[in-house]
Amino acid sequence: MKLTIDVDREEDGRWIAEALELPGVMCYGQTSDEAISNAERLAIEVIADRIAHGELPSSALGVAFTISDEHLARH
Repeated sequence: MKLTIDVDREEDGRWIAEALELPGVMCYGQTSDEAISNAERLAIEVIADRIAHGELPSSALGVAFTISDEHLARH
């Protein structure tokens, strides 16, 4: 499973990262790296839960993350 992490900065200065292929997997962080790490961790937890409930095959835990090009261009 390959997931794309989209990162944006909120008006209040917090960073938010979202796993685009898993609706609802969004996390905040003080930095973009923290937000990305939080979103990756949550995505793995959601996938593991779906495997446990038979919604995904166990092979889905082979996860690869890609950070959106827009975020990389800003660094």
